[in-house]
Amino acid sequence: MKHFHLILLFGLLSLSSLSARNFTVSGYLRDAATGETLISATVYDRHSGKGVTSNLYGFYSLTLPSDSVNLEFSYLGYLPARESFFLDGDRTLNISLVANTLLEEVVVEAPENREIGVRGTQMSTVAVPVGQIKQLPALFGEVDVLKALQLLPGVQGGIEGSSGMYVRGGGPDENLVLLDGVPVYNVNHAGGFFSVFNADAIKNVTLYKGSFPARFGGRLSSVVDVRMNDGNDKEIHGNFSLGLISSKINVEGPLIKEKTTFNVSLRRTYSDLLAKPALAYMAKTDPDIRRFSAGYYFYDLNLKLAHRFSDRDRLYLSLYSGDDAIYANVKTSDYTNSEDVHYLSHLNLDWKWGNLVTALRWNHVINPKLFLNTTASYTRYRFSMGIGIDESYTSPTEQTGEEAGLTFRSAIEDYTLKTDLDWQPDTRHEIKGGANITWHTFKPGVSAISAKERTNDDVMRIDTTYGDKEMASLETMIYVEDNIELTEFVKLNLGLHYSDYFVSRSFYHSLQPRAGLRLLLNDAWSFKLGYARMNQYIHLLSNSSISLPTDLWVPVTRQIQPMHSQQYSAGVFYQWRSKVDFSVEGYYKTMDNLIEYKDGASFMGTSTGWEEKVCMGRGWAYGVEFLAQKSFGRTTGWLAYTWAKSERLFDRPGQELNWGRVFPAKYDRRHDISLTASHKLSDRIDVSATWVYATGNCATLGTQQYLVEDQTTTYIENRNNYRFEDYHRLDVGINFNKKKKYGTRTWNLSVYNAYNQKNPFFVYTESSYNPGTDTVRKTLKQVSVFTLIPSLSYSYKF
Repeated sequence: MKHFHLILLFGLLSLSSLSARNFTVSGYLRDAATGETLISATVYDRHSGKGVTSNLYGFYSLTLPSDSVNLEFSYLGYLPARESFFLDGDRTLNISLVANTLLEEVVVEAPENREIGVRGTQMSTVAVPVGQIKQLPALFGEVDVLKALQLLPGVQGGIEGSSGMYVRGGGPDENLVLLDGVPVYNVNHAGGFFSVFNADAIKNVTLYKGSFPARFGGRLSSVVDVRMNDGNDKEIHGNFSLGLISSKINVEGPLIKEKTTFNVSLRRTYSDLLAKPALAYMAKTDPDIRRFSAGYYFYDLNLKLAHRFSDRDRLYLSLYSGDDAIYANVKTSDYTNSEDVHYLSHLNLDWKWGNLVTALRWNHVINPKLFLNTTASYTRYRFSMGIGIDESYTSPTEQTGEEAGLTFRSAIEDYTLKTDLDWQPDTRHEIKGGANITWHTFKPGVSAISAKERTNDDVMRIDTTYGDKEMASLETMIYVEDNIELTEFVKLNLGLHYSDYFVSRSFYHSLQPRAGLRLLLNDAWSFKLGYARMNQYIHLLSNSSISLPTDLWVPVTRQIQPMHSQQYSAGVFYQWRSKVDFSVEGYYKTMDNLIEYKDGASFMGTSTGWEEKVCMGRGWAYGVEFLAQKSFGRTTGWLAYTWAKSERLFDRPGQELNWGRVFPAKYDRRHDISLTASHKLSDRIDVSATWVYATGNCATLGTQQYLVEDQTTTYIENRNNYRFEDYHRLDVGINFNKKKKYGTRTWNLSVYNAYNQKNPFFVYTESSYNPGTDTVRKTLKQVSVFTLIPSLSYSYKF
C-alpha cells in the first residue's frame, strides 16, 4: 500500500494546471488504402509548434489554446496531410494518410515527435519497418523477424543460424517477447533456426534494449514488442508464397466494410511430405523394415479480428497457435514363419511442442484526453513426447504380446488481466499508467511409464507416473510514467514500476524506477541519458546453447532469489536531412542473482532438485553502439557496430565457479558489425545484401589430462577459455516482380553465405597415436554446417 500511494502521488505531482480556454483535437490515424492504424505517427501544429504521436492503437490527443491551428499529420513512408481551422471546442478528427508509392524523398516540415527519434526521450530503442525486414536475404529464403533484430547494435545471435538473442550481455531467457502485448515463452522453431513470427502477419516491431519505459517489466535485458496487422477494412487482399522448405498464405479484408475486419496467416514447412517417397523406398528395399513413415514439420497460425463499434469503442481478438512435431511409425516385423507363428512389431514416436497465445482487447476513449485499453489474455507453452513399442506373437495355440510406452509432458501457462491508460492533459505531459495481474501455472515435467504383457486371456499391466508437482504463482504490477516537456529543449521521462510475486509461501516485491532525459541541442542533434532497474521472477533451465523443447521455465524459490539488473546509458542522436538517423550510445549494466550450472551438473528434462544443481552469482556488461539507419526511399538499410564486454563472477561460499574468479560470459564478443542494404532498381527488380562480422564465440576446453586412480581427468584452467575463429559472411538476394492481371508475382533468389566462408559451428578434438614415439597427438577440428546455401521462392500478392 505504501508503494501504491507513492506511485499515485508521483502521478498527481506530474500534472500542471490547465488553461480554461484549451480544447482538444483527437482521433485515429490510418492508412488510406487499408484502414490499418498507424503507430507513432506525428501530429504537429505549425502555428503553436506543439505536437504529439499516436499510441499503439493509432489514437492521438492534442490539446491546444483556442486559436487558429494548422495541423500536419505525418508518418514514415506516407505523404503528409494538413488540416487548418479555428479551434473553438473539442474536435474529433480521423485522418487517413496515403502511402508514398513513388518512393520519393518527402520533406516533412513538422519535426519528429516519435518516442524514439531525435526529439524523443526514449533511447536504446530501435523500430525496424516490417517492409524492410521482408527485403533482407534470409536462410532458406524464410524471412525471420528475430534474425533481422540480430543485425542491430547491442544484439548478438547464438550459434550460427539460430534466432536466439543475447542483448547487452544478457541471456536468451532475459528477453520479454510480446505478441500484441502478450508474452510468448518459446519463440523458436526447429531448435532456434526459425522464429515463430510470420512476417506477413506483422505490422510493427520495436526492440527496447535499455532505458525501459515503466509499462514493461519481468525481464532483465530486452523487450521485443511485436504488433499484428488488424486487417484491411476496404477490400479483400492477400498473398501466398512457395519456398523450398515452407509455404505460407495471408488473407485480410472486411467482414463488415469499414467496421469489422479479419486477418489470417498460415505457414507450414513440408520437409516431412518431401521425405515420404524416400522413406517409402527405404521400407521397400530394406528387408528388416516393413513400413516406415517419419518426419518433422512446424506450422504457425495467426488470426486477428477487429470491430469498430464507434469512434470511442473498438474490440480486438487475436490468436496465435504454433507447433513443432516429430513423428515416426516403424513396422520392423510382420511375417509368419514355417511353424505358422505370426510376428508383429511396431515402434511409434509422437513428439510435439508449441505455443498458444490469445488476447481479447477493448479500446475505449473515455474523453478526448483519456484513452483506456483493457486486455484479458492467455498464453501457454507445452511440450509432450510419447514413445511406444508393441510386439505380438500369434500361433495356432497361443497369443502373446508385449507393449511398453513412455510419455513426458511439461507446460507453463498464464492468465492475465491488465488495463492501461493514456492521458494527455496538455502537450507538455504524456502520462501512462496501468496495472496487471497474472496467474502463472508451472507444470515442470511429468513422466508416465506403462507396460502390458498378454498371454492368451491373461493380461498384466504396469502404470507408473512420477515427476514434479504442479506449481502456481501470482504476479501483480502497477506502473505510472510521464513524458514531461520542461522546456522546448529539455524533455524528461520519469516512471515507476512496482511488482510483487507470491509462490510457494515465498513473497518477493520490487520497486523499479525508470528515467530518461533528452537535451535538444538543435532540430537535428540531441543528447540523452537513461536509467532502468529491472526484476525477473522466472528462470529457464537448459543444458544447451540452442533452444530445445525440453527447456523448462521454473519460478523463483526461497533458495533462488529473483534476478535484477541496473542499466545506465548515454547517447548522442543526429538526423540528417530527415532521411538518415545516426546514434552513438554507451551503456553499463549490472546483473545480480544470475544462475549457472555447477561444474558437472546437468538438467535432464526434470526440475526436481534443480536448486542444488545451480550456483548464484553476478555479472556486468558494458559497451558502445553505433547505428546509421535509413528506413525509407529507393535505398534503405543500416550500418551497425558494437564494441562490448560481458563478464560473470560466482564467488559466494559453496557456490564458486571458476575458482571464484571472473570469467567471460558464454556469448561475450568484443566486436560486431552488420551492414544491410536494399535498393529498388526499378518496379520490376530490387536487390538486397547483408554482411556481418563478429568476434568468435567462447567455449570451454580442457588443456591438460592426468590420471587419478587410473581414471583420466581433464584439467580446465578457466571457463570459456577458448575463442572460436572470427565469424563473417555475405548474404545476397534479388526479387523479380511482375504485375499480372489480378496482382503481382515475385520470384526471389537468395544466397546465404555467398562467398562460402567456413564459419565454425562447433569444434572437437581428434586423437592420433604415433607408435614410433609412443605418444598421442590431439588436434582441434572445426565443423562448419552453413556453407553456401541458395534458395528460391515464389510469391503472389493479390
